[in-house]
Amino acid sequence: MANPQTLLALILTAAVPLAAAAHDTDETHPQAAYTDLDYETPGYTLNINSSNPVVQQMQPTFKFGGYIMEKYSYSDRSGQTTNGGFDTRFVRLYMDGKVYQDFYYKLQMEVNGQPGVDKGPRIVDAFVEWQKYDCFRVKLGQFKRSFGFENPYSPLNVGIGSYSQATMKIASISDRIGEHKSSGRDVGVQVQGDLFPAADGHKWLHYQIGFFNGQGINHTDKDHHKDLIGGLWFSPLKNLAIGGFGWNGKYTNEAYNPANPNSMRSAKRVRWGAGLKYEDKWTVRGEYMSSVGGVVSNATLPDRSDAWYLTLGVPVAKDVKVYGRYDCYRDAKTWNSLIANYGLSGNYYLGKNLIFQLNYTFTDNRSARRAAVPTDSRYNTIDVQVTARF
Repeated sequence: MANPQTLLALILTAAVPLAAAAHDTDETHPQAAYTDLDYETPGYTLNINSSNPVVQQMQPTFKFGGYIMEKYSYSDRSGQTTNGGFDTRFVRLYMDGKVYQDFYYKLQMEVNGQPGVDKGPRIVDAFVEWQKYDCFRVKLGQFKRSFGFENPYSPLNVGIGSYSQATMKIASISDRIGEHKSSGRDVGVQVQGDLFPAADGHKWLHYQIGFFNGQGINHTDKDHHKDLIGGLWFSPLKNLAIGGFGWNGKYTNEAYNPANPNSMRSAKRVRWGAGLKYEDKWTVRGEYMSSVGGVVSNATLPDRSDAWYLTLGVPVAKDVKVYGRYDCYRDAKTWNSLIANYGLSGNYYLGKNLIFQLNYTFTDNRSARRAAVPTDSRYNTIDVQVTARF
């Protein structure tokens, strides 16, 4: 097989006599059968025609796309340095495709934010997956951790303006353990598949299990432990999944300071979750997650937490869908530490490439009332998000 530089040169050479560069209106992602909403945009597909025998053998496909998500928010919570403002939430670009029919690849970049360590332009996804068999696929590289139903969703498809607290804090979008920003991803290898086809074409059983470094994206391994993460779910009906997830891992504190008595060298991540999802014109999604493991920056914080949410999405018109969510997180598995968010969101889709979203959240933060310096514990947040994608 040719080396990577040769393969890249062949692809670029083949791109010269492109037959067409047409917008792909089919939003079915190559992985849609088993990861559902882990695609970003319809994208643009380049049809590669070449007389080069190596290119003909590779049968390469190439798609690129991206999106920009802008946001304005306002909060009436007192005692904060700001009440909201404008924010570029995401600017992402990706390319994906297949070579040799069975190998799917994806590279995704996040390019917004001030440059710095774990900030600014950076790689989000970078993986290759062998997809010859639906029942057994192998993925290698940097990608979403296989924990939770909501974590694999693109931000475009969550529907309510933000991920739930369970996904943020326990499924590691912004992990409570103190890991750097990793967007629910890590570097590793995963096998997954779908078994037992039903009469309507959907598969009855899905499994996934992966080994990861445990340090998040764009970081090498720092210890002798690998995280084991897996999930198993049953689909009695098309578009419905009921299942559970497990995680046995450890995070090594890369900012460990022995002079700080509250700094921890490492912390374990022992977690489990269970839930269901139904995705069609209507959406029903709910999960419960439990975590054992401290916070590496502060050993005095609780080492146990849990979270749960329930999301309902209702189509009210051809291009309008309304979501509601009840979203809870307990930092110490006590009711005194409960943070409850009650959210309502309206989504208007102007074609495939423009999404307008109005979100309202009422927050009841019991932990704020019992802090050493009590802060405003009940407050409202309103935000408007506009997404342009291609």
